[in-house]
Amino acid sequence: MTYVLETERLRMREFTLADTAFIIELLNSPGWLEFIGDRNVHTPEQARLYLENGPLKSYQVHGYGLSMVERKDDGMPVGMCGVLNRDTLECPDIGFAFLPAHHAQGYAFEIAQATLDHAKETLGLPRVAAITVPGNSRSIRLLEKLGLRYVRSFSSPGSDELLSYYCS
Repeated sequence: MTYVLETERLRMREFTLADTAFIIELLNSPGWLEFIGDRNVHTPEQARLYLENGPLKSYQVHGYGLSMVERKDDGMPVGMCGVLNRDTLECPDIGFAFLPAHHAQGYAFEIAQATLDHAKETLGLPRVAAITVPGNSRSIRLLEKLGLRYVRSFSSPGSDELLSYYCS
């Protein structure tokens, strides 16, 4: 298995089609549904399509994308993190989501900081953004702790208000 990056407690690897069960669990977790939205991924086939048209396609097109975050000590999948390219933003952005059982353990900060470092040092991205909804206080705190600064709010077609953050 090839890992995108490793931290003290975590490692991040590219998703494979074998990760459909995890995708179904994560995309239907309460935080995902509340703050990211229902992606209608409830079956292995829908999860396969999500992976093929999302992370796997991004790896091919951009050379990076959302990746599986696992604990080093036992290989337990805890969430996803990575860099995305969205049409609504002027530069790539960092995204992350974790299963509820793995909240409040410092995993999100640990892997997101490593991802930002990787984006700048390895991928050579001069600027990275992040977006979140106004009510997602945990995400806002994490973005600020990572050194990203609030820039503006905006709405993209078919979405509610979003807050944009940037680091350079």
